[in-house]
Amino acid sequence: MIKNVHGNTVDHLGEAIVAGRYAVGASIPPEPVLCQELGVSRTVVREAVKSLIAKGLMTTGPKVGARVLSEDHWNWFDPDVIAWQTKAGLTPEFLRDLQDLRRVVEPAAVRLAAQRATAQDIAEVEAAFAGMKRAVEEGGDYVTYDLRFHLGLLRACRNRMLIQMSKALGALLRTSFELSTSKKGGAASSLALHRSVLDAVKARNPDQAEKAILILIDGAHEDIEQVLASRRRLPRLNTPASVLKAA
Repeated sequence: MIKNVHGNTVDHLGEAIVAGRYAVGASIPPEPVLCQELGVSRTVVREAVKSLIAKGLMTTGPKVGARVLSEDHWNWFDPDVIAWQTKAGLTPEFLRDLQDLRRVVEPAAVRLAAQRATAQDIAEVEAAFAGMKRAVEEGGDYVTYDLRFHLGLLRACRNRMLIQMSKALGALLRTSFELSTSKKGGAASSLALHRSVLDAVKARNPDQAEKAILILIDGAHEDIEQVLASRRRLPRLNTPASVLKAA
């Protein structure tokens, strides 16, 4: 998606803050400097700062100007904040927070999906599973279909707040899927686990659906811990999803 001048300015400053180019508690460069550096007006800079304040990255006050806040204040459910973090580079802490979040949110959402999913919801998740299976057997983009599978289940829970949360969770989930897929045979071995989740939702069995998704999440957790222990370079998510080779 092509962003306007305001969006590009927010991205420039947000990426710099998340990457640590501006220290916590420090002020960003003065308006005239940013205007010259970015080729934008003072109005654009001021509106960008307002956006970053809303995302929890900055604060302003009398006589102190705009100052950078620590990551504890950042809105980690804001897709922009997640995108800036993945561009700056993933950290072990970020990935472990993700796993904790998945374990809290997804089992509850899948339980609801087993009770509330419509025929169309099921059809969309089935289509996503078919794409995953095809990527394993013939090669292709497994991660995108894996993401559609899980986001489809979140939408199928028919809870507006969880559906809204899925917009931010999408970037977070892709992190996990990229790491799991990077493990040799990881995608193929997880395929049957995904099928178990889908079958339990179709059977309207919340208990079995919750059990199946927890097995899937815990398997992904083990994959991520192995990657972290190996000290392999973590993926950057501002690039296209990795592609599987044909089985």
